[in-house]
Amino acid sequence: MSYFKKKKKKEKVFLLHVFINLYPVPYRAEEITIPADVTPERVPTHIVDYSEAEQTDEQLFQEISKANVICIVYSVNNQKSIEKVTSHWIPLITENTDKDSRVPLILVGNKSDLVEHSSMETILPIMNQYSEIETCVECSAKNLKNISELFYYAQKAVLHPTGPLYCPEKKDMKPVCAKALTRIFKVSDLDNDGILNDNELNFFQRTCFNAPLEPQALEDVKNVVRRNLIDGVCDNGLTLKGFLFLHTLFIQRGRHETTWTVLRRFGYDDDLELNQDYLFPLLKVPPNCTTELNHNASLFLQSIFDKHDKDRDSALSPVELGYLFEVFPYTPWGPDVYNTVCTNDQGWITYQGYLSQWTLTTYLDVHRCLEYLGYLGYSIIAEQESQAAGIIVTRDKKIDLQKKQTQRSVFRCNVFGDISSGKSGFLQAFLGKNLTVKEHRSYYAISTTFVYGQEKFLLLHEVFPDFDYLTDADLLCDIVCLVYDGNNPYSFEYCANVFKQYFMDSKTPCMMIAAKSDLPEVKQIYGCSPLEFCRRHKMPPPQSFTCNTAAAPSREIYAKLTTMAMHPPLNVASFMSRVTVYEDALLQF
Repeated sequence: MSYFKKKKKKEKVFLLHVFINLYPVPYRAEEITIPADVTPERVPTHIVDYSEAEQTDEQLFQEISKANVICIVYSVNNQKSIEKVTSHWIPLITENTDKDSRVPLILVGNKSDLVEHSSMETILPIMNQYSEIETCVECSAKNLKNISELFYYAQKAVLHPTGPLYCPEKKDMKPVCAKALTRIFKVSDLDNDGILNDNELNFFQRTCFNAPLEPQALEDVKNVVRRNLIDGVCDNGLTLKGFLFLHTLFIQRGRHETTWTVLRRFGYDDDLELNQDYLFPLLKVPPNCTTELNHNASLFLQSIFDKHDKDRDSALSPVELGYLFEVFPYTPWGPDVYNTVCTNDQGWITYQGYLSQWTLTTYLDVHRCLEYLGYLGYSIIAEQESQAAGIIVTRDKKIDLQKKQTQRSVFRCNVFGDISSGKSGFLQAFLGKNLTVKEHRSYYAISTTFVYGQEKFLLLHEVFPDFDYLTDADLLCDIVCLVYDGNNPYSFEYCANVFKQYFMDSKTPCMMIAAKSDLPEVKQIYGCSPLEFCRRHKMPPPQSFTCNTAAAPSREIYAKLTTMAMHPPLNVASFMSRVTVYEDALLQF
């Protein structure tokens, strides 16, 4: 039995346990280590012998627990030795290993030099009965026949095991393997036409094996599929069925390493689960820094959008979005996404909305974004070391304030206001909607605005109006938006109290919004008017706003918020000056 053990970084070590039924002299060989440089797989191998004559059952069980692969040695000229394989050794090993992580077995027929016949006719039914048996090798310790092959197959059983890939009883690929290879096929199908054309096959070949296929070799591969599968090749390209057939053929012919090389290149571990190191590469985000997608990652996501937008309407229907998420183990976006980003008249996510949702995920939970990019195969298709290469970690916000400039593209605005003040309507109006959402409500809205001709993302976050339980996340933002209902005389007081308790002494710019301006304005029951309050605290005057319009609500206020977030004004005059410059630039743009 052989057992992987990591001693040093990236160094895999085998323990190969050999259980021998006969009792030669000496009964048990000392432990032997084969150096990595003399083995085909470049892995150091520890060979541990076991003998019933010298060791106890307890010692045997300990060795089983440490092993990666077990070689059960029988004598080809001794029928009792062969029978003991199934009557004693395999049941004993099975009882002392976990059912979900069975150790691969190699049957070794020794003393082949003493007979002229093969024992394979007797052994084949045993191999068919026990799926954990990887292979059988007949050898001779006397003349060293097939000894090196024995240890090659033992290593191969650990590095490239059959068990996770193939079911010998059904003579077919296991569902978990087919599922992994299906994802690999869909990631590699760059134009999403259901086939791998020559360019895609060559890219796949270079990605996995660092060399393209020669044109004749490529044609030979497709001819093998054509001869065995009616619908394995279509329009001179390899279909999913053809792709799966090829890998089944590799496995059946003992070329497991080919399939394992592909699986591991696309991030799978020995259990055919995506490796955590692949999904979550190291990315350090210091305090006061934010995360954004870089240009390459945006281009990659655009290509993913384009290949699934079959009708070319610049929006993803629920069906198209479902196909996009087929490479995910779960649906990453909930129904609230339709109230978080821009949609078209049919309620489908537009390209702008799609990229906005990715931007939101990157900003709020960058590790989730890395995971999602991993499912899509970003590091492979974009030929990057990991998904982390697609992320920008912005510099400390304090440096931006000192230099009075920023290179960030995403700005967060936290929206405060009492119940029924118009916060939800304010968020939805940013997405071009003038009705308050009742189902699948979202507390985020993100879209783009233009500031001095530059496109920026503004992220609005509606803060739950629980005055006594505001978290650090509720307070951390680039700009604060305080919304009150101009038609409710008691609405402004909440905004005033939030400002005085949390933001009066902070450097975060604040803007007051007088919502529901389509209704008659009433006097606010507070110590001073909203206008006077803003004047005293050196804030811009309250901005009138309504989402109750026949056409799409005005987006001007959102551009003003983004301008303030990018360039926090030192005083009211500075803000009004910048707004005037912005309005002039907007007219020219």
